[in-house]
Amino acid sequence: MMKRILRPAAALAAAAALATGAYAAELVPVGETVGIEVRTEGMLVAGLTGVETGSGEVCPAADSGIQPGDVIVRLGSHEISTSEDFSGAAAELDGSDVSVTLERGGKLIQYTVSPALASSGEWRLGLLLRDGVAGIGTVTYYDPSTGLYGALGHSINDAESGAVLPLGGGVITEAAVSGVLPGRAGKAGELHGVFDTSAEIGTVLLNTEQGIFGRTREWAGRMPIPAAEEGQIADGPAVILANVSGDETAEYDVTIAKSGDKLLVTVTDPELLSATGGIVQGMSGCPIIQDGKLVGAVTHVLVNDPTRGYGIPIYSMLRASEACTRSEAA
Repeated sequence: MMKRILRPAAALAAAAALATGAYAAELVPVGETVGIEVRTEGMLVAGLTGVETGSGEVCPAADSGIQPGDVIVRLGSHEISTSEDFSGAAAELDGSDVSVTLERGGKLIQYTVSPALASSGEWRLGLLLRDGVAGIGTVTYYDPSTGLYGALGHSINDAESGAVLPLGGGVITEAAVSGVLPGRAGKAGELHGVFDTSAEIGTVLLNTEQGIFGRTREWAGRMPIPAAEEGQIADGPAVILANVSGDETAEYDVTIAKSGDKLLVTVTDPELLSATGGIVQGMSGCPIIQDGKLVGAVTHVLVNDPTRGYGIPIYSMLRASEACTRSEAA
């Protein structure tokens, strides 16, 4: 089958999108790979590590009750927002007990930690910390009525702790797919991409279980299509928009079936199966289109069968995106 290739300059809009009620009536399906760079608000505890001392290995942070997934917002008298903040505060440790204030489950908790003197001569707490991540993902839609976009269809999580990254801000940038590691049963594949950190095209305002959301003008002027409401998604054939080579986006055949609050997605397109083996990492966010409507986004692959995976209905992403406008209004 001849594929319809969608290039960045294609499909100029002939009319403005309309909005009804809480959600956009029409959205631009995107399907393009972007670079995603986000930073945390505070320092995320990615893990706990032992400190080698003259009398053996200890872990002060673990002993005090700190857990992976906690977010440190204060060390002693120092407010912590960045890795530089933490490094400066940690340099003042002298062996005295120090208070550590962290966020866990939306609550602030304070612990007292006794630093350990490492064999290297430094006072340490036994923490593995992270202040941000970078990678590639796929943009699902652009809302011409608000200037907001949605991507991924799931949250950005810390790889070690599994915690949802507490967002302190971020950007999306131009990117291109440089190669594909095809998926196979028992091992997920992935898209390999390159992105230009200086070519910012939008902000990241929210990191939620239903995707990341932000503001951009990158896809303004493209033709929108109706967004499916609840009850308008049927089991059967559909297509996804995916960028699996360079910066070109193409349509590929799939079937979808409702599975609770998810969509079960099966790749049937021979060309996509040949190129990727099915759904691979980096395709999260690929728009799903059925009968001329944007119905959802690809989110996960079934590791034991990469031809299948899950998706999220578009109305679930739109509900989550409402927090963008609420936070900006506040």
